[in-house]
Amino acid sequence: MLAMSALSGCAIADKASSWLRGGSAGGRDDATVIGAPDAATYLAELHELAVGDVHQQADIYGDASSSVLLTPGPSSSLRLGLVLATPGHAASDPVRAQAVLREVLADEELLTRDEIALATIHLASAERLAGAVAETDRVRDASTRAARSEEQALSRRLASAEAENRRLRQDLAEAEQKLEAITSIERSIREQP
Repeated sequence: MLAMSALSGCAIADKASSWLRGGSAGGRDDATVIGAPDAATYLAELHELAVGDVHQQADIYGDASSSVLLTPGPSSSLRLGLVLATPGHAASDPVRAQAVLREVLADEELLTRDEIALATIHLASAERLAGAVAETDRVRDASTRAARSEEQALSRRLASAEAENRRLRQDLAEAEQKLEAITSIERSIREQP
């Protein structure tokens, strides 16, 4: 973040110096917005986010999140939106990224062409990723419900089988008692002279 701030500060000083010498202050025609990082700065950070370890990823997210609060503006919001839209790290949140990037794109006049392009590309990616996540959640929920339903059906069949086994054991016990009674009667008849 310190490097990004330093680069932004240098860019502002160069633009102000150019303007004081009578040059262009920048504008939409040459895609210069005072204080806006260039696309390479955003891309370098996204690369670090994609290839970095968990600690680097957490630092990048924390820095982007803090910068929105400390230095609110379209560039810091865009940076946070890009970080949220990048998959593969713990803070990735395509739904929140959509909201942030849509808000950023609502103020296009405050962005460079490169920033608009990055925001548009990552918004489309976040929308697709959010759709895939929603579909995955839907399928997982349906699968969980089906498994739960199957488990309940299996429990009912098991309870029914156990009840049938109890009934059969009781019938067997009664049949054994009857057989014992018949055997006892036969013995007593044989023992009579």
